[in-house]
Amino acid sequence: MQTSVKGVIAPSAVPDEMLIGCLGAHEGIKQFGYLDSDKNMTIGCGRCIQEGVGRGLSVDEIFYLLKNDIAYFRLQLQVYDWYKIQDQVRADALVELAFNMGISHLLEFADMLYALKRKSYPEAAKALLASKWAEQVGPIRSKDLAYRILNGRYT
Repeated sequence: MQTSVKGVIAPSAVPDEMLIGCLGAHEGIKQFGYLDSDKNMTIGCGRCIQEGVGRGLSVDEIFYLLKNDIAYFRLQLQVYDWYKIQDQVRADALVELAFNMGISHLLEFADMLYALKRKSYPEAAKALLASKWAEQVGPIRSKDLAYRILNGRYT
């Protein structure tokens, strides 16, 4: 496939690529969700995800997106020393936090991040559980993440 200057896929001689080019030109290619002409929630290239109307996402598509998101957050967190020094389980907990709240909000957890930088895991877990985030997500998720940070293993 070739990409045009505008970012729209230009058709080639391969049949699927011709169809992809036509669908991209007719449906549009949107990076973010939007309402189609019938006011149905739609994503990508005309994929209706409106419950009861569209196809939604398959399980394979959901996990494909999730794996891409995990890879994205791992890469974004690599610039932080407090992340790079963690074992896999604690790094995974930080990826989950970034996934849930975004990196900008994760960076607001100054006490927890300072404790992680010093590998003071009891202090880091305590700071996480004392946060507004812990109240918002509830005890199941917050205690699970705090456990992973404290112990360096999954429950």
